Amino acid sequence: MTSPAPGFSLARILALATNTLTELTRLKIFYFLLIFALLVIGNSVFMARLSFEEEFQMLKDVSLGAMSIFTALIAMLATAMLIPKDVEDRTIYTILAKPVPRFEYLLGKLLGIMMLLAITTAVMTVLFLAVMWMRESTLIAQATRDAQETPGGAVEELQLFIAKVQASTFNANLLPGIVIIFVKASLLAAFTLLVSTFASSSIFAMLMSIAVYFISHLQATAREYWLGPGADVQWWSRGILALVALLFPDLQAFNLSDAVVAGTAIPIGVFLQTLLLGGIYILVYYLIATFLFSNREL
Repeated sequence: MTSPAPGFSLARILALATNTLTELTRLKIFYFLLIFALLVIGNSVFMARLSFEEEFQMLKDVSLGAMSIFTALIAMLATAMLIPKDVEDRTIYTILAKPVPRFEYLLGKLLGIMMLLAITTAVMTVLFLAVMWMRESTLIAQATRDAQETPGGAVEELQLFIAKVQASTFNANLLPGIVIIFVKASLLAAFTLLVSTFASSSIFAMLMSIAVYFISHLQATAREYWLGPGADVQWWSRGILALVALLFPDLQAFNLSDAVVAGTAIPIGVFLQTLLLGGIYILVYYLIATFLFSNREL
């Protein structure tokens, strides 16, 4: 039984978010960063035999893919433990008895996990860009030495090579692509938080979120198959597909890594639309979680 809660307080929400971030860092979640670093550095060493265009393309593909998977895992595994752990430790009763509104409690938890995702995404981005920069510097230094040993210096060839290397290394799509990876992970965190409001254990919340993760990646394929040209689909099948599309996000819509790897420019409209879509899903999941949690007996 909790006493009536006061109105909205940003200070309380930030305090809850900070405490949540502290709790999550104690779970040694950052071991994922060590695995990521070993994967990126090892991948860079292994691909040294390829041409620099193929090397940088493969490095981006592996690094962005690993970044997407690791942030998704952190979002689902860490968020699934938040509420069940607070209930098990009876911490939630102390928090809600202060009193803290339940919507603030959930918002603080969500912001805390999003802060963790922002930190891990930033650290992985720095590691990724550092490996890219070091490899670029090595190639340019080696080409410069070779040019100096060549009669006439081969200045024009060296400048052309440096321009190609720099064009293959960094492009304007990298940061928008990484931002979308963060938004996708935050979306999964919001959904996992929703599940944990009625889950009996953190294991159930984890399994449910992982199942939705795979369903959401296959949603576009299933929708194309069932609703494609010439498909004879009953009205109730279309209704089920519409319900699935409403409840489960189409995670393929957040996969901009292929365009980043290929060097294709991501239109600003597509980026903003994807950003807005992710924000809408996060808001909807939070509101549903608040409704369910407000009616839950503790």
